[in-house]
Amino acid sequence: MRSWVVNLCCLVASVAWAQKTVTVVASYTYHVPENVTVEQAKTTALERAKVQAIADEFGTLIGQSNSTLVTNENGKSDTHFSSIGRSDVNGEWIETIGEPQYAINYEQGMLIVNVKVKGRIRKLSGPKIDLAVNILRNGTELKYESDDFRNGDDMYLHFQSPVSGRLLVYLVDYTARQVYCLLPYSQQADMAQPIEQGREYLFFSAKSVAAEERQVVDEYTLTTDKKMEQNEMVVIFSSGELAKANTSASEGLLPRAMSIDHFNKWLAEMRIKDKNIQIINKSLTIKN
Repeated sequence: MRSWVVNLCCLVASVAWAQKTVTVVASYTYHVPENVTVEQAKTTALERAKVQAIADEFGTLIGQSNSTLVTNENGKSDTHFSSIGRSDVNGEWIETIGEPQYAINYEQGMLIVNVKVKGRIRKLSGPKIDLAVNILRNGTELKYESDDFRNGDDMYLHFQSPVSGRLLVYLVDYTARQVYCLLPYSQQADMAQPIEQGREYLFFSAKSVAAEERQVVDEYTLTTDKKMEQNEMVVIFSSGELAKANTSASEGLLPRAMSIDHFNKWLAEMRIKDKNIQIINKSLTIKN
């Protein structure tokens, strides 16, 4: 059994060649609630900008609109947001071009984050696969699902697909500009983790596999030396062939890694070439 202790800094990102991508410039202004940090607000604003750009270009799958209502009564501001999410829009964000531009201001004591981002999007060619992706904290049952971790907590990943395919899992560290490969495991010879249809998988837990397989399992404990870090897991599934990106050995106990620029370029190329690829992004927070 291999065990990793991962020190994460602030993190966090189809159709055939014949189908064209569309280049868009998206912007969004987020009126931030009091309990949300600046970094969390920047992540939310960027995500909503991307989703709104796709909805404006290709429409939504459920006909729900996106609106923000800010009220001010007796000097107290209140924000109401009706959101459309990634799964509700009729398209995908393929890649970001350049760096998002942020403007951070305060109005009447309320934090306001504006973001402008350029990228390429495309229209969905068919229905998405109903994937079950759950990040678990300090436990291997679904009741332990959480995106809120404490320093020293163990992390597991539950996954299930109604169709067979291949799976890759990465963790992006925007502060270090590195992307870590969590799956397939570092000792696996597979280019991607094989997935059987309907089978439930529990990754990063040696106890969940047969004794002869335990030596290849990497286990993860999340640590931080900051008050709070916000990170993102990128789960990549394809019902066709899938091959991991080229990575290099990291220092200490950190998993193999690549630069974030390399990862973004590789992922964009994979998404354009393979209509079967489906990506799920999972944010998680680590607190000290």
